[in-house]
Amino acid sequence: MKVKVDFDLCESNGLCEAMAPDAFELDDDDYLVVKVEEITDENRDRVQRAVAACPKSAISIVEG
Repeated sequence: MKVKVDFDLCESNGLCEAMAPDAFELDDDDYLVVKVEEITDENRDRVQRAVAACPKSAISIVEG
């Protein structure tokens, strides 16, 4: 499973970074960077919380 971000929807508000800082971060220009695309057993819960917290539903988990 992988993380997918629709950057046209993303507001870079940082909620995902707060929920899963190992997977997401905002760069110096306040743009979202996906640090880890692969979802593992170790980060699954944090990434799922980040997906649920995204106010624009810009983040999803896809097979692949």
